[in-house]
Amino acid sequence: MVTYAQDSGLTLKQRRRLESLVRYAILSVLVVFALFPVLWIVSASLNPLQSMASQSLIPNVSDPALLLKNYTDLLGNPDRYPFFRWLLNSTLVASVTAIGIVTITAPAAYAFSRFNFKGRRNLLLFMLLVQVFPNLLAMVSIFLMLQQLGVYLPFIGFNTPGGLILVYIGGAMGTNIWLMKGFFDSIPRELDEAALVDGATILQTYIRIILPAARPILIVIGVLSFVGIFNEFVLARVLLRDKETWTLMVGLYVNFVSSNFANQWGLFAAGAVIGMLPTLIVYLLLQDQIASGTTAGAVKG
Repeated sequence: MVTYAQDSGLTLKQRRRLESLVRYAILSVLVVFALFPVLWIVSASLNPLQSMASQSLIPNVSDPALLLKNYTDLLGNPDRYPFFRWLLNSTLVASVTAIGIVTITAPAAYAFSRFNFKGRRNLLLFMLLVQVFPNLLAMVSIFLMLQQLGVYLPFIGFNTPGGLILVYIGGAMGTNIWLMKGFFDSIPRELDEAALVDGATILQTYIRIILPAARPILIVIGVLSFVGIFNEFVLARVLLRDKETWTLMVGLYVNFVSSNFANQWGLFAAGAVIGMLPTLIVYLLLQDQIASGTTAGAVKG
């Protein structure tokens, strides 16, 4: 390394500074690309002209109060735009789905990781194969299934948040079982054996030994599930018809983008900015656990 630095005419200290400069320059470019869509949507939310484009990042208006016009129009008309209802629906659906995914897939992944039973390998391959096909292929089947299910169990039928949650959980099981199984495989089996020798049952071993050890991956899957479901649009648009049951993404699209009269991009942008807050709060509260979970998975896997 010293020889290379001398041949290039740079000292070792200068070469390290140059490497740091290049590294930070690349990171700065990546940050700009990552933040540009966010800044653009924030700028559009401050534009009272209902346009997605403006001459400056902060639109030039004669009255500064006009910068918040889209927010006041959106939040000040609950009868026309039940924004907080949509936000609550999205938060509840995403939260219940994330909890359900973690609760159901964790014991299933533990069973696939620790026990050998007939059809185990075929079931794992089947779940992996199902993930290859896009969800749109099953849209008609899901629609008809929820219609029939609603006849007997109205709370999880068509046009209900319960039915949407059921579909979300079912669609996410395959991938998350594989992810959790990989993590459980990295946990030494000696822990299970020691617990069983001490008199613990399989259930006690799972709850008291395995789940605490798998806490990082459980949090990561829960957070990723929450964010993905909170921002999901297609299934929610197909399966929810009443205005009171809409999620935030459906409400914003139907009212401000697919309008028969005019697209109201300013109101749409204002709703999108406020809609960022739940996922942002989740990330801020759990950022340490998310970092440790992804790192642990990379090291152990």
